[in-house]
Amino acid sequence: MASSFPTAELCDANQSLLSKGELQVVPPIFQIYGQRRAFSGPIVTLKVFEDNVLVREVLENPGDGRVLVVDGGGSRRCALVGGNLGLLAHNMGWAGILVNGCIRDVDEINGCDVGVRALGSNPLKSNKKGLGEKHESVNIGGMVIQEGEWLYADGDGILISKMELSV
Repeated sequence: MASSFPTAELCDANQSLLSKGELQVVPPIFQIYGQRRAFSGPIVTLKVFEDNVLVREVLENPGDGRVLVVDGGGSRRCALVGGNLGLLAHNMGWAGILVNGCIRDVDEINGCDVGVRALGSNPLKSNKKGLGEKHESVNIGGMVIQEGEWLYADGDGILISKMELSV
């Protein structure tokens, strides 16, 4: 499901939420991948470090239009999402994936109807130990993001909201 309204309009229409900190702008550190340039949905959180076993486990569940936020600790030493996981996210109905880390198989991911944001790409695959935490608060770009909050992304940027937004 694409975002109903551009992030700029959502910011303009929700000044009070911005001033109260209930709507936040994610620092502009992420690259845009995937066919879905604009996407939104309730957040599922995951914290891993250079290990993507739990990323696969989460994406194997029905997405129901949700967005997976993966706190990879900002590591650029390997990829946490590749083409197979991009296709899995698309097939399972996820709206998007935000990766505080790297992806690989960029051409494959760009062929998937899913929105992906990541710090960059790295051809090296991750470890496969299954370490990490699901459904916990994550810290991305100095922002604490909670499971169940809403993510809105488009070409202008990424917003995190405590609630579903309208204009």
